Formats: sequence, structure tokens, C-alpha cells
Amino acid sequence: MGWPKRDRTGRVLQGRSAERGRIDQMLAEARLGTSSALLIHGEAGIGKTALLDYAAERADGLRVLRVEGIESEMELAFGGLHHAFLPVLNVLDRLPGPQASAMKSIFGLTDDVVSNRLTISLAVLTMLSEIAEEGPLLCLIDDAQWLDQPSVDVFTFAARRLRAEGIVMIFAVRGGDHGPEVKGLPRLLLEGLDRAAAAELVPGLPPYVVDRIIEEARGNPLALIELTAALTPAQRFGQLSPLPLPEATTRPTSRIQDAFLSQIRRLPEVTQAILNVAAADDTGHLTVVLRAASRLGSAIKDLAPAERAGLVLLSREAIRFRHPLVRYAAYQGAPLARRIAAHKALAETLDPSRHAHRRAWHLAAASTDPDEYVADELERVAEWADSRQGMASASAAYERAAQLTADPERRARRLICAAQKASEAGQDQRCDALADQVPRPLNDPGMAADFARLRAVVELGYGRPATAGRILVACADLIGLSRPDKLAPLLVDAIHAAFSSGDADLIVEIAVRNSDLLVLNVPARLLKGDVSGSLDALRDLVRSSRSPDAAFMDRLMAGIYCHVVADHANARDIAAASVAQCRDQGVAGWLPTALHVLAQAELALGRHEEASEHAAEGLRLAEYYHLDHRAAHLRAVLATLAAVRGQEEHSRSLANEALAYTRPRDVGRGTADALGALGLLELGLGRAEAALERLETARQEAGHPALSLFLLADLVEAAVRAGRPEQAKEPARLLAQWAAATPHPHLEALARRCLALTGPEREAQAHFAAALHLQEGRDDFERARTELLYGEWLRRLRRKIDARDHLREALEVFERLSAQPWAQRARAELRAAGESTDLTDRADGCVNRLSPQEREVVRLAATGATNREIAAQLFLSPRTVGHHLYRAFPKLGISSRTELATLLAL
Repeated sequence: MGWPKRDRTGRVLQGRSAERGRIDQMLAEARLGTSSALLIHGEAGIGKTALLDYAAERADGLRVLRVEGIESEMELAFGGLHHAFLPVLNVLDRLPGPQASAMKSIFGLTDDVVSNRLTISLAVLTMLSEIAEEGPLLCLIDDAQWLDQPSVDVFTFAARRLRAEGIVMIFAVRGGDHGPEVKGLPRLLLEGLDRAAAAELVPGLPPYVVDRIIEEARGNPLALIELTAALTPAQRFGQLSPLPLPEATTRPTSRIQDAFLSQIRRLPEVTQAILNVAAADDTGHLTVVLRAASRLGSAIKDLAPAERAGLVLLSREAIRFRHPLVRYAAYQGAPLARRIAAHKALAETLDPSRHAHRRAWHLAAASTDPDEYVADELERVAEWADSRQGMASASAAYERAAQLTADPERRARRLICAAQKASEAGQDQRCDALADQVPRPLNDPGMAADFARLRAVVELGYGRPATAGRILVACADLIGLSRPDKLAPLLVDAIHAAFSSGDADLIVEIAVRNSDLLVLNVPARLLKGDVSGSLDALRDLVRSSRSPDAAFMDRLMAGIYCHVVADHANARDIAAASVAQCRDQGVAGWLPTALHVLAQAELALGRHEEASEHAAEGLRLAEYYHLDHRAAHLRAVLATLAAVRGQEEHSRSLANEALAYTRPRDVGRGTADALGALGLLELGLGRAEAALERLETARQEAGHPALSLFLLADLVEAAVRAGRPEQAKEPARLLAQWAAATPHPHLEALARRCLALTGPEREAQAHFAAALHLQEGRDDFERARTELLYGEWLRRLRRKIDARDHLREALEVFERLSAQPWAQRARAELRAAGESTDLTDRADGCVNRLSPQEREVVRLAATGATNREIAAQLFLSPRTVGHHLYRAFPKLGISSRTELATLLAL
């Protein structure tokens, strides 16, 4: 597998000893069974492909898989994946049934619809692991910026989860190009060579010529070589004009392309024609290229001049350009008429049944006027990509179909579909650009509703959520009852935007428009003070949200409402289902939102590790897709977690970054969350006055007493510790009212704790004891805070022996949770209570010696799950699961899986 090794990398790799050393180390570790991944990035011609070639040449004993991104194939969902695995399709028979079915579907071997995007990702991970069972494996992904987004997603999914398979994955991506981004991998930036290394690449020239070449190339290795090759004999001897070489351009990339184009234009016309066909082709199959070229009067013999010039590499089956920029020059340098002819010839060559999608794109590339037949073909391509979770590819196909559509109403519908799929793919900026192209006015109420939802998505993502809500309300009023199927989604989207704004008046204004909808009935009752009625409606909504047919936004809002009223267990379950729905259906644009709701619920339940993991994943996705609004919310969650751990600088940085976005846009909920994080940070650090100020401001930003429930317990403690008990009375009373109205023990526990702090001294002990009883087996962090406050109260009463028991419990939990400022408070109280024992070294148990990943693997293994079953649940390879168990057993003091169940008392 891979291309034959050629001695063609040495010159381009001049001055890259450190980079080569890193690759050598990765390959050596793979031979010992350790996996690794690397992203090499830099400008065109800087040497990325040469480093990949070097890796292939040094891969003795490793099997090599290689795929190169092709710009014209970017919109073909999973095209890159197909190219990579084409030589090893026999491995499909070794995959678990669902994974094998998914891969066969996306490879076009079956007509099945892929319903779970994660299954594809897991299948890729399993395929790589299975191939590596036969020996170490090297995967090279060149020009990843030109791969289709679904392929990039699954490749990076696999690369981030490799551990002990003996697999090396190296990506190369050109900086500055638009296209899929590769994130979450170790990065290696290639920069220009220094003068000494650059000079060695252009030997045998007069110093003046060398200096000019180096100046023009700016350290770009390929530019140095190609610009030198483009010199005429007279120029080689120093006859140079003051103009740049070979023509006046400003970027090295353009000069490199011009150099390639100069070489191509020296070839015979028939050779240029067949190179243009090869550049327009996206299969790399020599047979396809030759058949298409024959329609234009070219034959295989006409490739000989290009092969002798080193522009292409040929085998019996394939044609490959020496460098992606050669392909670019061969295509862009050709006249438009020749490019159109090449695409038309390729469309006529491809089998309509086997290559319908490629044929449609070639027909589109050959079209210069509206063509409804081609537009219909592209719409079918979009539907196919959508059914396989390729939302970005579907959007591109809809967009091109719209460009080829003359009828304004059809063009509007296709542009709206393109924008919708762009939004689902997390491309909100592109969604905005597509929405701007929709011809108006829209006379069809259904399309008007869809268009309003698009405008609201963009406004919510980059503007003011209240404005997004009002856009949707206005459309709902406009279409009235003419499209009841569209009315409900409009109002649900509007209520979601209004909740983000924290504008209680707007929430009620939207909610009262259709009180028959449970998803609107809940906030309508809640914000009007009918707590009991709202909780009854919420119970019904929660039940309906558990139905497999529940609408995504209804389910998401049910999770949000549960979190607002402190029903965190249901909030977590519903949010987890929403996350699964996003993953299953490939709706990447909503996944960060679902992860945010899940992380909030887990944080409220004291599941800090899970909350941190999900919030971090959500933030990575939000940043990846440039979803600034959701990123701000997720930063507030992470700021809260950092506050618990006492990571002051990190917590402030996250919270302030969130506030920089939310405050100018009146994102009240996000502002309250970020200020709440800062208030908790100050409270943990013992700065009660500052904490009280932050928390009071957060309460105001929340916009309604019912929306500020999450702040009340911290606010009470801050007011009491700041010596302002009068400011604690109302929050404590409200919290007690909520606890009385809801059946949630943890809320009653917080209310009891606050009553102990604010009520009569004679009743405090009973309230503290009741709070601890209610928190038994629940949120460890909040229980430890109760233990700390109880211990402080007892010490002030000089009941030091009683105080120590509670303070020790608090300290042990805080240390286990790495809640350092709270642990310091407990330690200081213990010293004041006369405790001299240093509890910081108390053993937490053998299981706590494991990493979080090892704990999860061990937990599942103890249930009897196989390595393959564990791998499917944790998104790892089976070999990585085995590696984790191998490392965990010595830490646990055991030697086999059979001992796990007894050890963990499962």
C-alpha cells in the first residue's frame, strides 16, 4: 500500500532534521506497539508532503495507507475515507455487524441508510486496529484541508483515541486554506528555512542569483527548487530584471503555482489537455482519465512528456500529481472552455448508476447556465449525503443546485435547505451567507417559517438572543394558523432564544401564544408564579421527551427547564439523550448546546469529572464551528469547575472571556452563569465581600427569581460570611419556598443549610443535621461544604471535638475532588479546633490510583464486558482497552480480570 518509495525528498527536507527526528521516533514507538498522531501544518510548498514522503520511506516494517485531499472532491461525503480504505476493504468482514453495515453503506456497497455517525467513527477506529493486528501501521493524510468534512471528522476521531495499537497517523494541512479544520492533535508548524539551509537547495548559481531566489522564495523549500527550475539559461547566469520571479506576484503560493504553470505550458497541447482532465478528475484512476481524455483527442502516449518532466507519477492503475500545486496549476491554468470540456468528458465517462454523485458534480462544473436537470441531480446528491450524516456535503450540493435553478421559488427552497444543513453542520457563518442569497419576498408560509428560523440561528449565534426570539415571534404571527406544522417549531425556537436572553417578559410573551404546547406551558406557569402548575406540566413534558419520536428542541427545552427548577437528575438524563440524538443524526451544530446542558446538570449533581469532560468537548466543538454564543456558555461552566479547584487565573480568564461576549449582547443567562462562577471563586478563596457583589449582580442578570435558583445557596453563604446576614434572609426564604414546592432532596438540603446559617442559633444544629442526612450519597462537594459550615459553627461554640469530625470529613472530600481553596479552609478550621494530624496523605483507596480512563475501562471489565464491547462504549480501540487493563492491574494489586468484580464489589 502507498506509493512506491522514491528518492525525491532529500533536497526538500534540507534543514528539517528536528522534524525528521520526531517522525523517526513515532515510527520507532509504533514498532514497539505505541500509537501516536501528528498534524503538520504550514503554507503551500513548505515541505509537508516531503515529510510525509519521508515517513513513508522510513516505514520499514510498517504497512502504509495514504490519502490525499482533492479540492474538487471536498463535497463528496466520505470520499477521503473511501480512498484511504479502498486497498483494505477485506477488513470489513472482521468488523462488528453494525460497524460493517455502516462502512459498506458509505462505500456504496449497499443502499442502507446510516443512522449513527458515531458508528462510522468507531468502525474506522476498529478497522485501523484490525489492520494493525497484522503489524504496525502508518496512515498518511495529505492536504487535509481539501478532504471532505465527514472524512476529516472520523480520521481525527480515530487519531485522538489511539493508544497502544502500533499505529502512526500523520496529517498535513495547508495553512490559510478554507476547508475542514483538523483539531485536537499535536501540531508541528513548518516555517521557512534559514539562509544557510536555503542556499544548499540551490547550488551552482552565482551568489547574486542565489540571493534573489532566496528573497523571492522567503524560505519556502519547494519555491526555492521550482523557481530555480523555471529560470532561463540567461537568468541562471545573472540576467535578472527587478521584477519578481517569474512574474510580479506577492505570495509565495502564487509564485510556486506560476512556476508549475510555466512547466506545464512548455508541454504539447495534447499533454496539457490530458493533464487538465486528470486535474479535474477526483478518482485518480488512470482508466477513467484516459477514457475521458480520449473524448478530447488525447491518449496515454500524450502523458509521456509530463511523466518525463516529473509532473505526474503513473502506475498501471493510477495517475498521481507530484504535488497538489501541480494539479492546481494544471487545472487553473487551463482556459475555461478546456476546463468545462474536461468536466463534461468525465461526466460522460462515469457510469450513471455506480458514480451518480461524482457525475452530478462534474455536470455542475460543466454548466454555465441554469439547468434544472443538473440541479435535480445535485439535489439527489444532497439527499444522499444527508442520509449518511454528511451535512456539510449536503449543504454544498443544495447550494450548487440553487445556483443552477432559474425558478425563484425553487432557488429559494434550495438555498434555505443549503443554509439549514450548514447550520446543522455547525457552519453558522456560512448559514448567514446563504440566507442572504434567498430571494424575497417569500410567499409560501412554510418557506417563510424556515427562513425565519435560519435568521434566528444566526442572530442567536452572533447577535442578541432577544432579537432572535422576536424574529421568530413575528414570523409566527405572520403565518398564523396557515401552517400549524411550522408554528410550533417557531415558538419553541423562540422560547429557547428568550431563555438565553434571560428576558422574563419576552419568555412569557412567547409562552402565552400557545399554552396547549407543554414546552410553552411550563415557562408560562413558572414565570407567573404558578410553581405547582409548572412542575405538573414539566412532569408531562419530561414523559413526552422520553419518547423516541420527541422533537429535538422539545427534548432540549425539557432538560433546560429541569435544570432551572433543580431537577438535575432528569436534566442529566434528558441532556444525555439529546447528546446521543445529535451524535446519531450527525447534527453537529446543536451538539455543543446539548453538551452544555449535560455539563450543567452534571455539575449540579457534583459529577465534576464528567461535567469537565463534556464541557471541554462542547467548547472544542463550539470553537471548531465558530459558535461563539455557545462557547461563552461553556466557558462559564468550565470557569465554575476551575473555581471549585481554586484555579484562580484560569477561572477568571474563562469567566471574563465569557462576559466579554455575553454582556454586549444581553445574553443574561450566560452573564449570570459567568458571574456565578466568579462569585464561587471568591467565596472559596475567602473573599466574602467580593463574592457577595458578584453573586448579587449575577442574580440581577438572571432576570427573574425563578431563573436565579442556582445562585441562592452561594449568595446566602457569601452574605453571612461578609457579616451582612440581612442580605441572606430573602435568598434563604426563597430557597426554602422552592424546596417546599419541589420533591428534590438535594434542594431541601441546601435550604436547610441556609436556614442553619440565617435562622435562630438554637435551630441551627437540627438544620445542619437534616441537611447532611438529605445529602447522604449525593453531591460530595455540596455535602462537604455542609460539613465545613457545620464544623465552623461547632468550633465557634467551642465544641472542638465535635467540630473535628465534620471538618475531617470535609477535608477528605475536598482533597479527593482537588477543591484546594475549600480544603485549605477546612485545614485551617481543623488547626483552630486543635487538630494536629496531617490528613493530606490519607490513602484514598487503590481505585483512586487509576487515571479516569483506566477507571472506566476497569469498571466495564468488572461487569464481564469484552475488550471489544468496552471499546465500542468508550470510543477506543480494543488494543487500547487491553493496554489500560495491563497498566491498571499492578496498581490494583491483581493479576487477572476475574479478580476485578470482587475488588470493586460489583
